[in-house]
Amino acid sequence: MPQIFKALASITAWTLFILGWIMLVFEVIFMATTPFAPAETLPPWSVIDTTWILAVVTLILSVCAMKLRHSME
Repeated sequence: MPQIFKALASITAWTLFILGWIMLVFEVIFMATTPFAPAETLPPWSVIDTTWILAVVTLILSVCAMKLRHSME
């Protein structure tokens, strides 16, 4: 397998991993500060649930990308 595909797989895996953790960190910070915000300024809970699910899916995809990268060797 050419080196460019291995490099792209590594970049993709790291990008997904970092993005997933950033989403989780900001979601936890948002959930920790939510009780202090006025009720009319809060988004619907489905948005918060969707963000949490997307963060977990992003982390799972990063693991899949790393497995793919490892199988290219």
